[in-house]
Amino acid sequence: MTSAALDGFYSIIPAGGVGSRLWPLSRADAPKFLHDLTGSGQTLLKDTWDRLAPLSGEQRIMVVTGRAHRSAVELQLPGLADENIVLESEPRDSTAAVGLAAAILERREPGVVIGSFAADHVISGDALFQSAVTEAVAAARAGYIATIGITPTEPAVGFGYIECGEPLELPGAAHSELVSSFVEKPDLATAKRYLAGGRHLWNAGMFIARADQLLAEIARNKPELHAGLLELAEAWDDPATRGPAVDRVWPRLEKIAIDYSVAEPAAAAGRLAVIRGHFQWDDVGDFASLAKLNTAGRSGELAILGEHARVLADASSGIVVSRSKRVISLIGVHDIVVVDTPDALLVTTSEHAQRVKAVVDALRLGGSSDVL
Repeated sequence: MTSAALDGFYSIIPAGGVGSRLWPLSRADAPKFLHDLTGSGQTLLKDTWDRLAPLSGEQRIMVVTGRAHRSAVELQLPGLADENIVLESEPRDSTAAVGLAAAILERREPGVVIGSFAADHVISGDALFQSAVTEAVAAARAGYIATIGITPTEPAVGFGYIECGEPLELPGAAHSELVSSFVEKPDLATAKRYLAGGRHLWNAGMFIARADQLLAEIARNKPELHAGLLELAEAWDDPATRGPAVDRVWPRLEKIAIDYSVAEPAAAAGRLAVIRGHFQWDDVGDFASLAKLNTAGRSGELAILGEHARVLADASSGIVVSRSKRVISLIGVHDIVVVDTPDALLVTTSEHAQRVKAVVDALRLGGSSDVL
């Protein structure tokens, strides 16, 4: 654990996205980061805050979220400073969210090092996490854009991968390596090869850099997007100019993930470093991963989530998430996924958990926005 906050470091928490593969638990008005998915007694957002506060201090954490979620976020995070909540009028993907935060913070504090950490990931092993972030900050101060890759524990096909290159051995970041490339989600045979080779890490979407250097990377690859972010940042801290600037600029910002606008081009140019993270990490991307998380990976067990869940099970495994008062009885079913809410019921299997997003897409196309 760090004994004190890292000097000159600011944490950014992008709290967006619906988590459509966790429907009907996760909704537009109650996205994944506002749920307790681990039984910890608090939301994933609060878990993220608690993990970052020792690294940057509570007064140096910025949250980027949608306007509709402001009240819920502030309720969860009473230590969040008013000037450190950035509200999006509509989702524009991670480059806009992280880039705007970086531009605002660079204007306030030139030369600041920023780190972006998703609000809805599950991490255990705080000391290992903080050690990795500390090394990533050192790599950022040495001029690199840094990321933290997770040491794989299985041949997962639901994650992207980072291919490691030559060791960098930077001061304060002894375990840093160049990134050779980013790899999209592989098939099982490829994932097994990655696991055996030891040169590939899971991409956890964590990026640490000097704010000015991250903005320079956006400028090289997406100059119009960069110009819009600077225009917003210039107006942000004056309430009289912020609203008109958002109305004018935000709708025309390109929707693009930071992996494509920053990480991949930086890797190709030799400007991206990776630190191996040895802590436990999961992005809880679907109900299969949620089941595994809540049974500690033990097969043949049934995970039950819900404060007042009424579940009777005989020779069954998988996961039940209950948000109603109904009795749910399972007999002789394996790897089942049951999500029961007052207005929607999902039944599938762990094998098909990734296909839940298709249900959400179909509901949206069919005009059933009331359950989304």
